[in-house]
Amino acid sequence: MKIPVLNFAHFKEMSSVKEVYVNTFSTHLELNEHLIHIPHRHDFYLCVLFTKGAGVHEIDFNAYKIQSGKVFFLKPGQTHYWKFETKPEGFIFFHSQAFYELHFLEHRLQSFPFFYSLQNPPVLQLSQEKLLDLSLKFQELYIEYLEMNVFREVKIVNLMSYIYIELTRVYSKPVSSDFGCSSNYYAIFEKLEALIDHHFYKQKLPKFYAEKLCVSTKHLNRIVKETINKTTSQLISERVILEAKRLLVHSKDQLTEIGNTLGFSDDAYFSKYFKSKTGITPSGFRKKYMGW
Repeated sequence: MKIPVLNFAHFKEMSSVKEVYVNTFSTHLELNEHLIHIPHRHDFYLCVLFTKGAGVHEIDFNAYKIQSGKVFFLKPGQTHYWKFETKPEGFIFFHSQAFYELHFLEHRLQSFPFFYSLQNPPVLQLSQEKLLDLSLKFQELYIEYLEMNVFREVKIVNLMSYIYIELTRVYSKPVSSDFGCSSNYYAIFEKLEALIDHHFYKQKLPKFYAEKLCVSTKHLNRIVKETINKTTSQLISERVILEAKRLLVHSKDQLTEIGNTLGFSDDAYFSKYFKSKTGITPSGFRKKYMGW
């Protein structure tokens, strides 16, 4: 069993705009409750603002507290689900990369720090003042989504961009200066993460990625070190382990099948690799997490 990947067709839409969805969170929950309480992935970018409610939002095996003023960001491919203790209120919107970047040709989603890298936390806590300010913009976005006004899509994207910019200013300094490295390093690191995400099932050595990027292995390691203070090997192994955890918890595949999916020749090698990185065996992790 694979982790379900949800797309726009799975959600009950309230508008005819393609590849974008905006709703109050309470209504979204009522319409799609059967989908969002089980672990799943998306093939789109998602942003949620909570104005009320309590619970836990788990994203890639990290648990985050839900409370007023919390904002969550999700990139395509991340695994998550919700557990609510009290009824939540707020706003949610999601959209495809194509929808956003079609209107902003010179500004990519990866420019925002919360969408830039899996290394960056997918959560932000707003002050009460900022929560009130941004709640109005989320409300304006929601109303625009429901109405049929001229230049509707353009305004929707502009409102999303305004929200992202304001959230970025709270989240961190601009990405290019936040990493303290050159824009060239930033560009190479971005390409490296994309390559790893595509090839990690079969390619686990830095040399492969260095050749793809036309740099030496030593120089690639320097770029990663200066960008996120890790080695290239660490970055690759973290992606492998994340996917291993996803499959262990969200599928019922045997260890041999999971090992094969991840490119390991046998389950003994897979178990040894997993334990060396996490301190626990794959079966031990599954039992600890799932109770079986």
